[in-house]
Amino acid sequence: MEESKVLHVAIIPSPGMGHLIPLVQFAKRLVQRHGFSVTFIVVGEGPPSKAQRTVLDSLPSSFSSVFLPPADLTDLPPTARIETRISLTVSRSNPELRRTFETFAAESRLPTVLVVDLFGTDAFDVAAEFHVSPYIFFPSTANVLSFFLHFPKLAETMSCEFGELTEPVKLPGCVPLSGKDVLDPAQDRTNDAYKWLLHNTKRYKKAEGILVNTFVELEPNAIKALQLQEPGLDKPPVYPIGPLVNIGKQEGSNGVEEAECLKWLDKQPLGSVLYVSFGSGGALTLEQLNELALGLADSEQRFLWVIRSPSQVADASFFNSHSESDPLTYLPPGFLERTKGRGFMIPSWAPQAQILAHPSTGGFLTHCGWNSTLESIVSGVPLIAWPLYAEQKMNAVSLSEDIRVALRAHAGEDGVVKREEVVRVVKGLMEGEEGKCVRNKMKEMKEGASRVLSDDGSSTKALSLAALKWKDHQKGLVQNGKH
Repeated sequence: MEESKVLHVAIIPSPGMGHLIPLVQFAKRLVQRHGFSVTFIVVGEGPPSKAQRTVLDSLPSSFSSVFLPPADLTDLPPTARIETRISLTVSRSNPELRRTFETFAAESRLPTVLVVDLFGTDAFDVAAEFHVSPYIFFPSTANVLSFFLHFPKLAETMSCEFGELTEPVKLPGCVPLSGKDVLDPAQDRTNDAYKWLLHNTKRYKKAEGILVNTFVELEPNAIKALQLQEPGLDKPPVYPIGPLVNIGKQEGSNGVEEAECLKWLDKQPLGSVLYVSFGSGGALTLEQLNELALGLADSEQRFLWVIRSPSQVADASFFNSHSESDPLTYLPPGFLERTKGRGFMIPSWAPQAQILAHPSTGGFLTHCGWNSTLESIVSGVPLIAWPLYAEQKMNAVSLSEDIRVALRAHAGEDGVVKREEVVRVVKGLMEGEEGKCVRNKMKEMKEGASRVLSDDGSSTKALSLAALKWKDHQKGLVQNGKH
């Protein structure tokens, strides 16, 4: 292989659109800034979703996609958690990944680098066989990454569950964290999700680098601590390369409603609308849906709500984001009449990036998924933090207590956020003093996000450092006749 050959990067996104979207933005930067070619290797339990195909098919010709045959997870109980399903999907796809790499080798286009996301480390075994350099793309915060890197040690030294801790979890450079706010899969060591989290995090040290979707001005202390050597902690170099978000027109399925909601926003006063959405994977219980609706009505603020049918499972929509039933039928009686004119309801899906960028949008009630959070930061829209599952409670703590761009909605003893609390945070954000403080802080972060992605910004430089290492690796392989 001659040295001038275009460097080829293979990327394996974990199942779920929330994993694919930031990786597509990352891949675009690799192609546009560094002239690399990128292949997405898509794993899953079934055929790729329409949304996945739409996103991948819309990419230019320097990108290609390989869809591996579905992994067989029929032996798993229906109660198996997301983290277990994702980890097993990746590990059981290894034989097919090996065959794909053999095909690449036969065509003289073996990747120089393999990038997996947070639960994909089993694919490193195949990368090692082909001398492909292994990297992790971490789609969440530096605070959560720090927890992942410290988790094997914490798991070894703790004698109880995180939820039983009486002292906060303190990690270098990170905001102290109550045990009950630690991410879901770490909460129950008898669950397979805990074992898979431990399995993957123990393998993080096998990566030659971790690319994290955050930026220095957003999490300065956590990033600084991650980049310092820490006695007793074997960690690869960390590159903060975010915010990588989709800011263009998004692929959706209901163009008419999409246009309608943006037209409605055009008619509202500047900064007056609260956008309410729990992401592509989140769902509320019926009781919680009702309390939120009553609180929005009582707050007398304008709102645009992406509503899904209720479910007892918070991440019910993770793998299948389109519910069969009409979510509007679950609203409290009289709600639509009472909020007519100042509320706009969209079932299931909305053009989020365009809504957040709209000048009438003045706040975002969010589940604190990291993609949504970064989209809000890039548009400078302050937050109400309402976490549901995964690492969202950890994000909510960072956003409200450390970065201070969010007000936190607090649930009662029964785990339900009551209508009075909804009124408190909504009014607090949209017209209170607290709201002014988080709005100003968010404005600073928006400016920071724009700076770090400029030509000489810290995130652009961090990605260039990683790209330089990849080019050196490619040269070494050529000289040694390995590729």
